[in-house]
Amino acid sequence: EKSLLCEDEGIHYPDHFSLESVKERLDSYDVSNTPDKQALADVMIMLCIRPAEIKDLRISNGGVTGYVKNRDQQDIPRVFRSLEKNEERAKQLLTWIQEAISSGRLGDPGTPGTGILSRFLKKAEFLPETGKPLLPSSLRNLGAVFAVVASGVRNLSKANTIASQALRHSPKNNTAPSQRYTIVNYRPRGMPYDQANPFMFFDEN
Repeated sequence: EKSLLCEDEGIHYPDHFSLESVKERLDSYDVSNTPDKQALADVMIMLCIRPAEIKDLRISNGGVTGYVKNRDQQDIPRVFRSLEKNEERAKQLLTWIQEAISSGRLGDPGTPGTGILSRFLKKAEFLPETGKPLLPSSLRNLGAVFAVVASGVRNLSKANTIASQALRHSPKNNTAPSQRYTIVNYRPRGMPYDQANPFMFFDEN
């Protein structure tokens, strides 16, 4: 499920999945409770997680391992960059989700054919005004933009660097980017859709 979008399109999201709403929920989660699909989606946004990475991703000493890699790449720690800036809290939330999946209390979105997240995101209350539901892959893209906004940077070059770090791109990849790119129509909670600010970035994967 790649979000390969034309210049006149982009990922729109409802207020329920705005940066403000996601961060409020992340701050409020009690890890002594069993996480639900909403918590799963929020943590995937927080760490720009692909469904296939959810069980293996690890955070340690400012680095992230267990991410999906290109063939023959080593599992070299990538810079920890997240909407949740506190590494220990991010690690706590990730472990919370992983333990729930391992114990069977929460479905694994990385299992082919389950459609766990797809069905959840298609709920009427989660549909953007455009009527086009978010895809599980969209959560990763929202997370990259939210990490940029949370960092407070204004310089476009620095913004793209942060997005690349959040997506765990290889810093040694000097190949020219493909023509495939993602646009997220960023807007704070409550802002009209037609006032969204498009943020475009390339994804090497």
